[in-house]
Amino acid sequence: MLNKPVELYRDTLRIIDQSRLPDLMRYEYIYTLGEGVRAITELKVRGAPLIAIFAAYLVALLAIRSREKKLKRLKSRLLRAIQRIENTRPTAVNLFKAMDEMRNIIQRAEKRDELLKLLREKAEEIDKKEATNCEKIAEYGAGLFEEGKKYRIMTICNTGYFATNHIGTALGIIYKLHERGMLDRVYVPETRPLLQGARLTMWELSQNSVPAILITDNSTGFVIEREKIDAIIVGADRIARNGDTANKIGTLNLAILASYFDIPFYVAAPFTSIDLTISSGFEIPIEKRSENEVKWIRKCLITKEDAKALNYAFDITPGFLITSIVTDRGVFKKPYNLGQ
Repeated sequence: MLNKPVELYRDTLRIIDQSRLPDLMRYEYIYTLGEGVRAITELKVRGAPLIAIFAAYLVALLAIRSREKKLKRLKSRLLRAIQRIENTRPTAVNLFKAMDEMRNIIQRAEKRDELLKLLREKAEEIDKKEATNCEKIAEYGAGLFEEGKKYRIMTICNTGYFATNHIGTALGIIYKLHERGMLDRVYVPETRPLLQGARLTMWELSQNSVPAILITDNSTGFVIEREKIDAIIVGADRIARNGDTANKIGTLNLAILASYFDIPFYVAAPFTSIDLTISSGFEIPIEKRSENEVKWIRKCLITKEDAKALNYAFDITPGFLITSIVTDRGVFKKPYNLGQ
């Protein structure tokens, strides 16, 4: 398996800069809040579970590196840092849940040394729990497929090691199918505008000897029909109680195509991605990103410099289009009422 995308080591936080892949495997060392915030906003660290892990480690790092001796002032600084971290990406709920856990520790701790110890332990716990979550999701998800057959699977964006620090959610299921000899191949849409499918998923699958084919985003319908795709498996950044799911832009298109071609459409995510405080996808905040991500591919301008562009980072797939939601707590089937 690959080196960890996020790792706390002594007094620094080491990450793999995902914005540079696959051209360059570059490690970056995070020492400050500003560097950590930029790592998230510039997508050096991305993927809902991984952002939560990174953010938890970042809070622990800030406490470890702080020279503030007075507990009250240290707590105040850390709480302000958490608020700034929460402002980086609005859609993925995992980040906010992880920050709530760190915030609770800060508010309860009575001694400085205790605070530092508990924050580091909690960050490590969040990381380790994600490993367990991924393994369970992979097992439950693979169990949806009949043994003795080989399947052609389509996925979007990146839901593997680079999104979770572990084997992944949707990709975790795909790895499990491959391990059991049940995978024919994976079809990977490029995932415009930032090409996470082309840059990250294709590279990751290649590193793990999983047969994969890259396709253009606008060919998915024809590919599903012509290549006889058996199922589509995607991740999630936030899931409402009724099963409406926010995921990488382009996911809704795949769900509609799956319904048209009558093939299963599975969402795979840790239970922490379910936001029980909201009833439907209408309440999920959708991040808009820079126009330049659409107008430029890497360093190449592909349109008029003064062209206007719309760049939603996520879309909402209604629960009625989702065959099953696979979590670490089991498989949920429609109609969804995830609050029960």
